[in-house]
Amino acid sequence: QVHLVESGGGSVQPGGSLKLSCAASGVTTSIMGWFRQAPGKEREGVAGIHSGGRTTYANSVRGRFTISKDSANNTLYLDMNSLKPEDTGMYYCAAGPPFYIPSLAPGRYNTWGQGTQVTVSS
Repeated sequence: QVHLVESGGGSVQPGGSLKLSCAASGVTTSIMGWFRQAPGKEREGVAGIHSGGRTTYANSVRGRFTISKDSANNTLYLDMNSLKPEDTGMYYCAAGPPFYIPSLAPGRYNTWGQGTQVTVSS
């Protein structure tokens, strides 16, 4: 059984940085990703990583966010730099069954964490 627990959210000023972590248990070979949801908006994919290490990013975060994983410790990370107010939202870690490429499509994922709040405001 896959279990995901996010941490690292908080409040930061525009231009600041945060690093999110996702402790995963029960995950073997699969795709993993970070999603976010702002109030009144749909959940959107932010970054995804394939079991082989290949990554994909939403256009809105490419060059500012970096997804990575520590397989030895079963932890997924999201480094967020140059944060903007529009990055505000609840951030979720997700895992899905094996797929040949990383994905930002929520439908590819079947296990979700509880989320961690990120607020970017001056």
